[in-house]
Amino acid sequence: MENRISKGIQINNEIQISKEVQKALDLLNYKKLTNVQEKVVPVAIAEKDVIVKAQTGSGKTAAYAIPLCEKVIWEENKPQALVLTPTRELAAQAKEEIINIGRFKRVKAAAVYGKQSYERQKIELKQKNHIVTGTPGRVLDHIEKNSLDTTNIRFLVIDEADQMLNMGFIDQVEAIIARIPANRVTMLFSATFPYGVEELSKRHMSLPESIEITSTEASRPNINHALIEVEAVEKDDVLKDVLIVENPDSCIIFCQTQVEVDKLEKSLLRSQYPVQKLHGGMKQEDRFDVMDRFKEGAFRYLVATGVAGRGIDVADIDLVINYDVPAEKENYVHRIGRTGRAGKKGKARTLVTQREHGYIDDIEDFIGEQITRIPRPGKEEVKKAMKAFQIKLKKKPQLKENKAKKLNQDIMKLYFNGGKKKKLRAVDFVGTLSSINGIQSDDIGIITIQERETYVEVLNGKGPLVLEEMKHRTIKGKQLKVHPAKK
Repeated sequence: MENRISKGIQINNEIQISKEVQKALDLLNYKKLTNVQEKVVPVAIAEKDVIVKAQTGSGKTAAYAIPLCEKVIWEENKPQALVLTPTRELAAQAKEEIINIGRFKRVKAAAVYGKQSYERQKIELKQKNHIVTGTPGRVLDHIEKNSLDTTNIRFLVIDEADQMLNMGFIDQVEAIIARIPANRVTMLFSATFPYGVEELSKRHMSLPESIEITSTEASRPNINHALIEVEAVEKDDVLKDVLIVENPDSCIIFCQTQVEVDKLEKSLLRSQYPVQKLHGGMKQEDRFDVMDRFKEGAFRYLVATGVAGRGIDVADIDLVINYDVPAEKENYVHRIGRTGRAGKKGKARTLVTQREHGYIDDIEDFIGEQITRIPRPGKEEVKKAMKAFQIKLKKKPQLKENKAKKLNQDIMKLYFNGGKKKKLRAVDFVGTLSSINGIQSDDIGIITIQERETYVEVLNGKGPLVLEEMKHRTIKGKQLKVHPAKK
């Protein structure tokens, strides 16, 4: 069976994706479901626990976002699903994916994580939210301070569970689980399954269905990965030679520490490489800005720590370089999984010094194969590749289209200068807007009512009509100022 979005997706004889979710997937350019989505969605919609072993880049975020958007009850004001991720970037990415997929079902989601205003998050959590994503520490903080109500949580997603274990978050995850209803659906996703993750699943899941997606099954061609032996003092030179010969359009270079990231970025900038850095020591807004610009192709080279790089969801990174060998064997799998996504070929190169050989032995035991050894690029090879490299270096990168652009182009977000203080409710806005000639309830998207203001998404290109009409209409007898929202 070919699950093409345009023909309508029927998972099996009993389960069909709703027209609202299908419309969003179509506009997001989902051509067909990946294997992990095809296998997970029906199990989750049937409200069964599921354990999923799948590499990054297999489409697992949508695998849980689709059923969550289908199963949440729109009228319910308290959160019904909780998604736990190891990093802030992944929490933000999961929220964005959920909002995009649930756009036409008016699904609301909030993301909570550290290095962002607690009070601002507290205010957002007071709003109607169907789904909350977040990092364990901040989620637990909100639960303990009663700013996150978990009484109606029916779905729990634990994403990248192995990374949670590596980062020491499992105790916090356990504490969160103890504070949410036992009668729930639990979905656990992990690229690898160390002992701690297995124990977590045994303690907190009920007769889970196990799904394993191999690299081939995930529709990802084999990543061409290899090791290059180097002396520590020549790492920068070898790295630059590899970049010249490979001449990638988009490349991530992973370092083990923030200090190493800072040093390497400066070295590459001195050589006039279009490069930026990403690590946990940066301000959160700066991290998001770097990630967004890298996704759109504003610069070619990103130097990052392994943890920071986990939130990068880019379909066409053609080269990953491990400047340092990851100390945790599982992280080798996660790092090289940034390339070879969405059916495209990928390359990964790891620079190995003498003292890092022990790490390589562990990695090879873990992945069950010996990694190919290749020599560093020779002088003639570098010289031959230099002209093409310099041409590309001077060429302005062509920006990539945001996958949500098509979805959002017919949506206008409107600001109204009235909210809870004026006793306004979502139903008041729906009633008034629906009375406009040519506007139906399907044209009204997410409504966010705050203390003194309200934001309304108008769908299907009908924003200008509503904007003009609402300049002359009242809501619940109140004349409100209205204009396109700035945020």
